Amino acid sequence: MRIITEPTEMQSIAESLRLQHQFIGVVMTMGALHEGHLSLVRLAKKKAGIVIMTVFVNPTQFGPDEDFERYPRPFEQDSALARSAGVDYLFAPSAEQMYPEGFSTSIDPGPMAGSFEGRLRPGHFNGVATVVVKLLGITRPHFAVFGEKDAQQVAVIRRVVADLNIGTVIEGAPIAREGDGLATSSRNIYLSFEERQQATALFRAIRHAQQETESGRNDLAAIAKEAESIVHAESAARTDYLCFVEEDTFEPAADAIPGKAYRLIMAVRLGSTRLIDNWKYVCGEDRGS
Repeated sequence: MRIITEPTEMQSIAESLRLQHQFIGVVMTMGALHEGHLSLVRLAKKKAGIVIMTVFVNPTQFGPDEDFERYPRPFEQDSALARSAGVDYLFAPSAEQMYPEGFSTSIDPGPMAGSFEGRLRPGHFNGVATVVVKLLGITRPHFAVFGEKDAQQVAVIRRVVADLNIGTVIEGAPIAREGDGLATSSRNIYLSFEERQQATALFRAIRHAQQETESGRNDLAAIAKEAESIVHAESAARTDYLCFVEEDTFEPAADAIPGKAYRLIMAVRLGSTRLIDNWKYVCGEDRGS
């Protein structure tokens, strides 16, 4: 595995690989790698001749009161994990290399980016969209794999890539979960022992929604309220949002229509830690996923 830090060098390597007819996949991360990230690499390895991983803690997607400064950056550990997973190139630029003096361009990803995470974190998706477009231009992949835990982010990126005719296929990968159902996340390390136990309420809420929809109920708004009550049963838990949305638009959904896809999305705060999770449901199918 080669570690590259210069954007121009990475871009030159990617262009050379394309001229050699190599099929390139990219996995974009902010480091602090865990099983969820490695599962994305394994998925990419099944399809691509070359897998590039990016490790970049992007300052433009953090708000002023968020955890940019304390976000974990265990680069040596990340490098070892990336190498063991079969990554071919690890691209790890600095903020100064990605946003040099005079940088002034930002991408507005449109209305979908203004709800839920976008409403609670103003400017977040502008930062995400801008850095993703930059990284796609630098790594020149045929496809990029993103974890579906960040479901709204995946939807926004798909919209941006389609609108700008970038030509990279955006693939969503299933959520990696720990043994008790909690979605794997770099931020899980912030949870105290007690908070970590309480965090299992998120998956219990998802299981409730799954059981209710499988029983034939389509009143999504009511099911979401029941799921939220499960989360609130944990005294320390506070929800920023918990509801069903339409898969393609992220508009809130009250009742399911056969054949349409929905997601139960949630953002929950336990102490100083904010966790997100979601579950996909296709009305009329036997199970969501």
